[in-house]
Amino acid sequence: MSETSHPTGLVATKGIELLTFGTPNGFKVSILLEELKAAYPDFSYTVQSIDIFQDVNKQAWFTALSPNGKIPIIVDHDRDGFAVFEGLAILSYLTRVHDPECKFHFEDLLEASEAEQWIAWQHGGLGSIQAQANLFYRFHPERYAFPTQRYVGEVERLYGVLDKRLDGREYVAGPGTGRYSIADIALFPFIDAAAVTGIEIERWPNLYAWWERVGERPAVQKGMSVPSGEYFRFGYKKVKKMWKDDPEGVEERERPLREALEDARRDFGSVG
Repeated sequence: MSETSHPTGLVATKGIELLTFGTPNGFKVSILLEELKAAYPDFSYTVQSIDIFQDVNKQAWFTALSPNGKIPIIVDHDRDGFAVFEGLAILSYLTRVHDPECKFHFEDLLEASEAEQWIAWQHGGLGSIQAQANLFYRFHPERYAFPTQRYVGEVERLYGVLDKRLDGREYVAGPGTGRYSIADIALFPFIDAAAVTGIEIERWPNLYAWWERVGERPAVQKGMSVPSGEYFRFGYKKVKKMWKDDPEGVEERERPLREALEDARRDFGSVG
């Protein structure tokens, strides 16, 4: 892999080129790429870091590949530079084209549909809702009570949906107790980022056990470190370690956010 700070165009001439940044949407693709690299010795990919805070994703060369100007994108240089944008589409493309043994997807049409349903659930529901929860809970410079409690509560409801799905299962999709697949890959980065929204995933035992199980995979750990080379700074284990190492400092930072959410719930209730 290679990383460029301020890319101005594509750099690879063969294989997969990933244009991404250190966010859950980016991580789900880099995790799959790392899984493919581990599973198939001839598979490799190139990565470029697209700094969304410097609007690299709004440059003309980037929007020519992704009209919506969002990461991630992959370009398959071995197939005439075919570009794929949107995470759901990228996961589907990579497994159809580069996973001939269906190690991360399913040959059975019904099982494949089941996995795709949960990826769509993440893509159209959990991902967008959690992004809004992160914004209003932590990052917006002003405190807005109603959207804060609305989005945080909805994330909690969705976590409950996933926890129920995982009751008696090891993985999200597949027969029996399930099999590790792109459904798990799509969901893991968002659950791993729960602490951004002030959520403790231990509240949902099935979800927590699944998060631990998936997070132990070497390719997941590597994928969560792309493109920076360091694991996601808001990863759940990292945040927990910060609490352990500096409880007073973290509590000083977190208390106003937590209290603002509590006040919002007193005023408007909660959908969680």
